[in-house]
Amino acid sequence: MAKRFSVDEYAAGILAGNRMVLSRAITLVESTLPSDQHLAQQVLDQVLPHAGRSVRVGITGVPGVGKSTFIEALGLELLRQGKRLAVLAVDPTSQRSGGSILGDKTRMNQLAAQEQAYIRPSPAGRSLGGVTRSTREAMILCEAAGHDVIFIETVGVGQSETAVHGMVDFFLLLMLAGAGDELQGIKKGIMEMADAVTITKADGQNETAAKLARREYQNALHLFPLAPSGWNPKVTVSSALTGQGVPEVWQVVEQYVQQTQQSGYFQRRRQEQNLHWLYEAIRQGLEEQFYAKANVQEQLPALRQQVIEGSKSAFGAAAELLGL
Repeated sequence: MAKRFSVDEYAAGILAGNRMVLSRAITLVESTLPSDQHLAQQVLDQVLPHAGRSVRVGITGVPGVGKSTFIEALGLELLRQGKRLAVLAVDPTSQRSGGSILGDKTRMNQLAAQEQAYIRPSPAGRSLGGVTRSTREAMILCEAAGHDVIFIETVGVGQSETAVHGMVDFFLLLMLAGAGDELQGIKKGIMEMADAVTITKADGQNETAAKLARREYQNALHLFPLAPSGWNPKVTVSSALTGQGVPEVWQVVEQYVQQTQQSGYFQRRRQEQNLHWLYEAIRQGLEEQFYAKANVQEQLPALRQQVIEGSKSAFGAAAELLGL
């Protein structure tokens, strides 16, 4: 078993950009052991003044859109620009076995081999929407380690988009062209959250269809009310295979950051997100404390059975448990 680091050793290693220490710190914040959680909080408090300087980008898209391939292409472009990149890929967890695929690192083998890139796949576990409880803490640790850009790749199902949108500066939606009516099946909520849409795999025979899809998406986005940021979402086409359109995606991100920093929206949104995570942490903490109570553990099974049988309402059972 590896020697347990002290708070100062964790902090010093993270601030020095030591990848091994960073990985162990993220493992620490992912742990559910109370002793690990206590140590992780001390580490986070110590490195927090050195975080917050990155650009945080959420990336999502339908299955088959090529998220990992696109992220690798965009990531390599950022490295060419001299940036340091961290990719936090929230990995689907099997609801049957509890096992996690954790395949993103192998799918981004070229990017993973670069010294200035750090890829961390994390199992989604039971987290609502596939965003781990520790994703935000891992993001803070990566920022403290000197990464200029943080990508958070979502599972792409359930409520992951909403959860990630609440912790990033810029939200990028990847879409495919040539799959029938381009606007069919698009959730309005996801489209409204997107700061940019890029049509992927725009190469070969798909190139014409991608350009057509671009116009259709741009027209659709114009129908939505202007976002609080004052930003008009952009639609681009890109090919991770040829590299065409990939640098332009990052140019859109930079335009957004510049515009929202000048207006003050960028900083206000960060502050609002911090408050959201305060209340989220309180909610999670209260829930854990509630279920850890001995009398709740004793009476919950019987009340569950009564609710299943219909002899007690769910609201009545909850009120009884909350009164304990």
